[in-house]
Amino acid sequence: MIVIIGLVILIAAVVVAVAGVVTNTGSAHSLVNDFSVFGYHVTGSSGALFLYGIVVGALAVLGLGMLLNGARRASRVGHEARSGLRESRRQAAAVRQERDALAEKHEDAQAKVADAQAQAAQARVEAADARAEAAKAQAAAGRAAPASANRQNDTAGVEPEAVPPDAEFGSHRHGFHRWGRVPAHHAPGDQGQDR
Repeated sequence: MIVIIGLVILIAAVVVAVAGVVTNTGSAHSLVNDFSVFGYHVTGSSGALFLYGIVVGALAVLGLGMLLNGARRASRVGHEARSGLRESRRQAAAVRQERDALAEKHEDAQAKVADAQAQAAQARVEAADARAEAAKAQAAAGRAAPASANRQNDTAGVEPEAVPPDAEFGSHRHGFHRWGRVPAHHAPGDQGQDR
């Protein structure tokens, strides 16, 4: 809509300028007094003066347009810079969050490693205690073994007590050995004799 309004205004200005210059030319419309700009004397008709005014106005509009275009460009660049700054801040915040998360994971991993090392040290201590207990048990068993061997050596020299022939299990005369049946080396006819 703004472009259409601007185009209508431009066409109207061109029509007025052309009409003003064409209708004010010739000797009938010559300037009565001199017109000077920065020491330059303009002579001719009022139409020529009007044409000079149009040129000056066009140059003014051109300069104003360039000024506004530069301002818009600067504003756009500033807007892009601000949006880039916001984006960089968002990225920096994301990087900081990621760094904090990685640092937290690293701390967790270090804590787990420390726990594992502590558990391994505890296991080594328990294993050392178990070895010490086993060594104590072996030493106690080693001290008990000579004592039992000494007791066996003490009882090894004692003769077994003789059992009389008429003991509870019978005698050779009745076909029994002193501990039960007749041994196999006794012949059936030798039951009454003792070898």
